Amino acid sequence: RLTRDVRRRPTPRHIGIILDGNRRHGRSLGITEPRELYDLGANKLDEVLDWCVELGILTVTLWVFSTDNFRRPAAEVSGILASVEAKLKALACDPAIHRRRVRVRAIGCRTMLPEPVLAAIAAAERATAEYDGIELNIAVAYGGRQEIADAVRALLNGMADDDATLAEAVEGVTPEAIARHLYTAGLPDPDLIIRTSGEIRLSGFLLWQSAHSEFYFTDVLWPAFRKIDFLRAIRSFQQRRRRFGC
Repeated sequence: RLTRDVRRRPTPRHIGIILDGNRRHGRSLGITEPRELYDLGANKLDEVLDWCVELGILTVTLWVFSTDNFRRPAAEVSGILASVEAKLKALACDPAIHRRRVRVRAIGCRTMLPEPVLAAIAAAERATAEYDGIELNIAVAYGGRQEIADAVRALLNGMADDDATLAEAVEGVTPEAIARHLYTAGLPDPDLIIRTSGEIRLSGFLLWQSAHSEFYFTDVLWPAFRKIDFLRAIRSFQQRRRRFGC
């Protein structure tokens, strides 16, 4: 019934999800090895894509690893990045990805990532570059403040290459110009951002793009996130009146 009700109303064009709760879920199962912990969460991605296809949601951005996460113990960081690398490699040759024409890309500060992860990103992006179905964005080594700083830096470097004066550069720093240099340039801003695990904060996720997003927080841990939890988030979004600041 919930699926039927949700299908009757407009759905978000772009959903962002903060994948939180992997460690707590793993501990509840007696799992402590970092790679195994995060593989549980990585496997949930396939289900989320199924749900998005069913509802006609065209863009989904999943935050899998933040710039702040690099401060965790080295063994945990290695485990997370190994899981990300393996999932990206799997996406590059997944028949379902190719059948659905899912375009995969990574967003984040790539200079912070090790070479094997960069190679896996390149393979997934290259294999799906021409697709026009769902846009799947994997936010890895991503931080909202870092993204904005990188965007402003890229904007100013471009103006410096054009020999702009300081006054011209200052005048050229506009919201529209910054947006063109974000990691997500060319994508619609997220209509809905979901965070699992009970935490009620964005932690820097899509800071610029979420100015008019709706938020949905659930206590469910990410690896245990079910279709009914996803549908409840969509229904909550559909019940809201979006004003966009007006």
